[in-house]
Amino acid sequence: MPSIFSSRISLDWVDSASQESSVSATRSGWGRFYGLDESDLDKVFHLPTTTFIGGQESALPLREIIRRLEMAYCQHIGVEFMFINDLEQCQWIRQKFETPGVMQFTNEEKRTLLARLVRSTRFEEFLQRKWSSEKRFGLEGCEVLIPALKTIIDKSSENGVDYVIMGMPHRGRLNVLANVIRKELEQIFCQFDSKLEAADEGSGDVKYHLGMYHRRINRVTDRNITLSLVANPSHLEAADPVVMGKTKAEQFYCGDTEGKKVMSILLHGDAAFAGQGIVYETFHLSDLPSYTTHGTVHVVVNNQIGFTTDPRMARSSPYPTDVARVVNAPIFHVNSDDPEAVMYVCKVAAEWRSTFHKDVVVDLVCYRRNGHNEMDEPMFTQPLMYKQIRKQKPVLQKYAELLVSQGVVNQPEYEEEISKYDKICEEAFTRSKDEKILHIKHWLDSPWPGFFTLDGQPRSMTCPSTGLTEDILTHIGNVASSVPVEDFTIHGGLSRILKTRGELVKNRTVDWALAEYMAFGSLLKEGIHIRLSGQDVERGTFSHRHHVLHDQNVDKRTCIPMNHLWPNQAPYTVCNSSLSEYGVLGFELGFAMASPNALVLWEAQFGDFHNTAQCIIDQFICPGQAKWVRQNGIVLLLPHGMEGMGPEHSSARPERFLQMCNDDPDVLPDLKEANFDINQLYDCNWVVVNCSTPGNFFHVLRRQILLPFRKPLIIFTPKSLLRHPEARSNFDEMLPGTHFQRVIPEDGPAAQNPGNLSPFPFDLLLQEVQKYPNAELAWCQEEHKNQGYYDYVKPRLRTTISRAKPVWYAGRDPAAAPATGNKKTHLTELQRLLDTAFDLDAFKNFS
Repeated sequence: MPSIFSSRISLDWVDSASQESSVSATRSGWGRFYGLDESDLDKVFHLPTTTFIGGQESALPLREIIRRLEMAYCQHIGVEFMFINDLEQCQWIRQKFETPGVMQFTNEEKRTLLARLVRSTRFEEFLQRKWSSEKRFGLEGCEVLIPALKTIIDKSSENGVDYVIMGMPHRGRLNVLANVIRKELEQIFCQFDSKLEAADEGSGDVKYHLGMYHRRINRVTDRNITLSLVANPSHLEAADPVVMGKTKAEQFYCGDTEGKKVMSILLHGDAAFAGQGIVYETFHLSDLPSYTTHGTVHVVVNNQIGFTTDPRMARSSPYPTDVARVVNAPIFHVNSDDPEAVMYVCKVAAEWRSTFHKDVVVDLVCYRRNGHNEMDEPMFTQPLMYKQIRKQKPVLQKYAELLVSQGVVNQPEYEEEISKYDKICEEAFTRSKDEKILHIKHWLDSPWPGFFTLDGQPRSMTCPSTGLTEDILTHIGNVASSVPVEDFTIHGGLSRILKTRGELVKNRTVDWALAEYMAFGSLLKEGIHIRLSGQDVERGTFSHRHHVLHDQNVDKRTCIPMNHLWPNQAPYTVCNSSLSEYGVLGFELGFAMASPNALVLWEAQFGDFHNTAQCIIDQFICPGQAKWVRQNGIVLLLPHGMEGMGPEHSSARPERFLQMCNDDPDVLPDLKEANFDINQLYDCNWVVVNCSTPGNFFHVLRRQILLPFRKPLIIFTPKSLLRHPEARSNFDEMLPGTHFQRVIPEDGPAAQNPGNLSPFPFDLLLQEVQKYPNAELAWCQEEHKNQGYYDYVKPRLRTTISRAKPVWYAGRDPAAAPATGNKKTHLTELQRLLDTAFDLDAFKNFS
């Protein structure tokens, strides 16, 4: 019976008369279906054990049964849960909503709720008065969000949570910063000053994108609580997986294996929640062993409109929250003009997460009093809707009138609460005028205590050698070529692979897989946690890695030799991801945000697959430090190579990464600067490499951690070279005193073979060019001329030589597709490339 009622709840605004007639119609409908009529309403029926409407009673008249069900399911709360295939969970929800008198609040709780509504409402009104022509994406129409979030946090704190990580869009962000995170008001108000100067490096971001980290006492529970609101771009929902990744990392570092100490809250808009595919990708990470954060509370600010688009044009499902059903998350719809109903639902949501450690959704059915922003006119496209909105009393006024009528507060007390907060805002506004300089670092969402100096600078501008002793190399190599667990049967083919590794180690040689193994293993010895994630990374797309061994006789029995290297090593996490790029890369970016003392890597199955995660790359990884003064050391491994596999599995699109590098191609830097190479790395927005040797690959991975700062690292990794017998490095290239080689000079005839593409090695290339003053300069690449590295390298090489001579091109012609799908054409192009590259007279006619 509960399901009949819960499935027919209308969340549209209706007056009490139409609601009553709707319920009566529903009642008569199911009455006829069960062979009942009005004369049966006073009959007493035994209650099934699956319902809680009876309280202590086991039987009730039908009229009373209907009344209690209507009170539970046909008021201001709609509950979706019947799709959950777990009886215990369904019964838990029923008990929370069906038990008579369950939604009761003390007078003190009501006064607290009123005070929070006052702060939420008057904050927006204050901003509107002071800066009426500024965009702020206010919360008007859903002011109840602030007490809703504070209720979730209060209840979670009561249940033992001491760290809450939040993600949200721009609407209401300033209010959340002020009244939930408790950012100083003057720091928010000064953001509206157009004369405020930026003091930090980078370009900064608009005020309603910034994040915050704050530790304070929760006044309700009197416990410490840390709150972090993650900075985000305008791309709605893009921050969802980032928040999840950061949450997972914080749980990992504090040993919170069940999510009892650290949790996440994600805020959404109704149109974005239904429309953005990243929501679905993030939900499908929620219960995976290496990605679960043990439950997220999702809060949807359901304005019933998306910018100017009606719901009927914005989604095909009945509700914007239907995507959550795929992971059996209960969905609580609630009328936002009933603050007490909202508070109760939020308490239940927090309790659900604490009890079952699974996702839950709170759908705040509200409205948007203004347009998309304060300058927008909504009457152009939704005239009737906004005529109704103009008539709506603000929720604060409604609730204050209710409490006055109940005698909970009197009018002077209410007005005193308003005056008190208005005074706080005015005093903060006065102080904000003294702020002349904007410090974005005061808005950091993920500080790294102890890693930088107190003023946020690197502790040095040097990098030690990334080489290792031969004993360490040999030890790691021996473990990599063995099975460190007894009675463990591996595949015969894998036995041959491990045997080959052992022979390489005996010959003091490494291939790409061993170079990676040695870089990882040595960092683990130094206490650096390593996390490698992506599609099929445990074995490796090209069956070269084999970091997880599978017993051929025992189901699900595995062994990770990397975790058997040293007695007190850091843990190594390697995990196959879901078939997602956008969500998983965002997750790993968030994981890397939490600590600088971890090497976090995401590997694409093929390099070109990164383009489905382009939003994370464009909005977070590339400009993250410039926008938010937030360093991040994430590593992207992108298999790349023109090997006749067709247009899709060839190019990782290096031209795109190089185009977004922030160095100036026309300016020759000061080559005499001390620690020139380290300063170059510090000034760049990310590092882009295509290593020529396994040894260089080893060094660049270790350098990523040994640097005194963090930059994203983009590595174009090989495919066929993984097994090529000549693609090897000797131990001598990896011993103490050795470093990553930005340029590998030619031992024979003149040639350049860069390992580091960006930042550009001006100094080393100048040395090489000066060795051969009469040589022609030609850039040779396997990619097409309008792709690859040519457009990046040519102007910088010309700047290096003061534009004294041309830089010729040897490679494939411009093309729309990254590679041909025809094997013969591929081989023809390859031969032409090689012939041109090795023909000393190829460019004579162009001089």
